[in-house]
Amino acid sequence: MANSAASSNLLDTFGRVARDLRVSLTDRCNLRCTYCMPAEGMEWLPNQKVLSDEEISRLLRIAVQDLGITKIRFTGGEPLLRKGLEDIVAATASLRTADGQRPELTLTTNALGLDRRAEKLAAAGLDRVNISLDSLDKERYARLARRDRLPDVLAGIEAAAAAGLSPVKINAVIMPNTNEPDILPLAHFALKHGHQLRFIEQMPLGPREAWKRDQLVTQQQILDILRQELHLSPAEEPRGAAPAQLWHAKSADGAHTGEVGVIASVTAPFCGACDRTRLTADGQMRNCLFARGETDLRGPLRAGATDAELADIWRGGQWVKRAGHGIGEPDFEQPKRNMSAIGG
Repeated sequence: MANSAASSNLLDTFGRVARDLRVSLTDRCNLRCTYCMPAEGMEWLPNQKVLSDEEISRLLRIAVQDLGITKIRFTGGEPLLRKGLEDIVAATASLRTADGQRPELTLTTNALGLDRRAEKLAAAGLDRVNISLDSLDKERYARLARRDRLPDVLAGIEAAAAAGLSPVKINAVIMPNTNEPDILPLAHFALKHGHQLRFIEQMPLGPREAWKRDQLVTQQQILDILRQELHLSPAEEPRGAAPAQLWHAKSADGAHTGEVGVIASVTAPFCGACDRTRLTADGQMRNCLFARGETDLRGPLRAGATDAELADIWRGGQWVKRAGHGIGEPDFEQPKRNMSAIGG
């Protein structure tokens, strides 16, 4: 811990420095996506355990001003369910990094209600959005999300683009024998409208019976399907810590061009360059999506810890980050929390 304490940044024993903070604002969600949550029986965090707007803003200030965070993504559950979202965004947008820059602010959302709030969020300082959309087929979307809300999602995407929250990034989790037929329609939709599409290999983060490694739809399978109707060429930019491997895409008739990506967390993990740290809605710091433990920030915060003390606790939690998530290794353990409780 001595080495990490000597640095003002969030450093781990492998030399990685966390610059990207994923902060969950709530564990609640108005969908019940099959890969994320059980259909029924979710136990939500009691209100007294959830960080208040002021507590979140204080921890984000420490993250940016004292710990070197330059990017913040608000997640959930569904962050649009947080009543104070615009105020939290505005407070975070007022922060400045050590070199005087405003942190990059993004939001991961299912887009339900975004059509009514996109302009307000942009005005508060939000830069862009990542929107979950696993199917363009109304019936298949309803089966996947367990809610018939596809028109609302599409309205949210349109509103986000109109409000300047761009490029709008669309995330699609591809599951076996489920939404593979949506790969090409989603790609054509994104290219036509100028959105950036990211396909995601399904990870073991939801109900334990919902993930089987031998049934995974892999990055290679996704690319093979895309090449049936699109010309793909690798993007030249260095990937760095970005989770998605990008390809330049062009429709067969040349009418539409853009980028598509695949986040291959299972078959091509990017742990060696990971620059993330996480904060759950109940104030627990996680140094990895698949971390086996958490570091409590809420307790010390409410007990009167100073900013410097909270920063040191955070550094200590990041310092012990493992080399990788370990999916596929004999000792791999799925997180005890579902994705909705950890934050995307």
